[in-house]
Amino acid sequence: MKKIAILGSTGSIGTQTIEIIRNHQELSLVAVSAGSNIELLERQIREFHPRLAAVWNAELAESLRTKIADVMPACRVVSGMEGMLEVARIPESDMLITAVVGMIGIQPTIAAIEAGKEIGLANKETLVTAGHIIMPMAKEKGVSILPVDSEHSAIFQCLNGEKPHNRIHKLLLTASGGPFRGMDREQLASVTLEMALKHPNWSMGRKITIDSASMVNKGLEVIEAKWLFDVKPSQIEVVVQPQSVIHSMVEFEDGAVMAQLGTPDMKLPIQYAIFYPRREFLPGQRLDFSVLRDITFEKPDQDTFLGLKYAYEAIETGGSMPTVLNAANELAVAAFLNREIPFLSIYEIIRECMDAHKVIASPTVEQILDTERWVYEKMSKVPTMLA
Repeated sequence: MKKIAILGSTGSIGTQTIEIIRNHQELSLVAVSAGSNIELLERQIREFHPRLAAVWNAELAESLRTKIADVMPACRVVSGMEGMLEVARIPESDMLITAVVGMIGIQPTIAAIEAGKEIGLANKETLVTAGHIIMPMAKEKGVSILPVDSEHSAIFQCLNGEKPHNRIHKLLLTASGGPFRGMDREQLASVTLEMALKHPNWSMGRKITIDSASMVNKGLEVIEAKWLFDVKPSQIEVVVQPQSVIHSMVEFEDGAVMAQLGTPDMKLPIQYAIFYPRREFLPGQRLDFSVLRDITFEKPDQDTFLGLKYAYEAIETGGSMPTVLNAANELAVAAFLNREIPFLSIYEIIRECMDAHKVIASPTVEQILDTERWVYEKMSKVPTMLA
């Protein structure tokens, strides 16, 4: 029996992880957490009987305690960051799936590593902002960090079976291009929130869907790949593959390229991480090569979709700059989702913050969080940007 804890069990990745647990008797769910969706969290608790549940808001946590008191006295309900840390290091778990969005995932991931938990990493901000802390710590503790992300899982799968001396020449991260592929900046100036939320291939949460539309998400994946696979930014190339059939590729020193193909289904990388190193049956649609007519490739337009260009700049600069990129983007996307700014202002906000930041070469966790606060304080003083 493999025992799983999930940070963010009510989100897109979290609920798909729940589906996998539901379909495998050898898996059990021992801890869950949510931001505010206590209705879904209550249903998960009643179905799986975890020992621990965390809710970010203390009042909502108290409400959940009342809701589940009749059937689940054995499930303890906690709140805030301390509650998330308890979920991360609960003694009964073997693996933590980090499916929360944002830098809120850094401290729980560190806590889980210190507790010796296997990590299924879906929270890309953890490595984007603190990869220089996380990866050495995981190596020191002998903890596996398994990517729960389509592109990074694809690379991880391509590397399995390769000998350590078979060195990577290049990682080829694929991108669908998002809903605005082919548009120029003049067209992007008039796009709506509804248009941005219509991803052509993937079903994802609202924030990551906007990040895909701006290609900031792909930029964050470039930074994450640098840390996961210990390569230089110059060894990571983004390739637009609109059909989302090839999930990513690895080119080795002899010119051989290995690719992982499949239908766009996030349950595959989630399940692969949970059961690694073995594969288990996964129901769902399969690639049908008798009807698949085209697999096409394009070069990303970094002059229009500036999120990717800014990400390369941030990781080349290093230090605290990726934190600025990430925090500014989080702020800008939240404003766009609230219809407070137009789409192109996402890039303007990121640029404003990156230009104003004084880089910290090797930030501590405290300095990373301070940098995030600096971004939010800075943008609160620029009302015209968020008006």
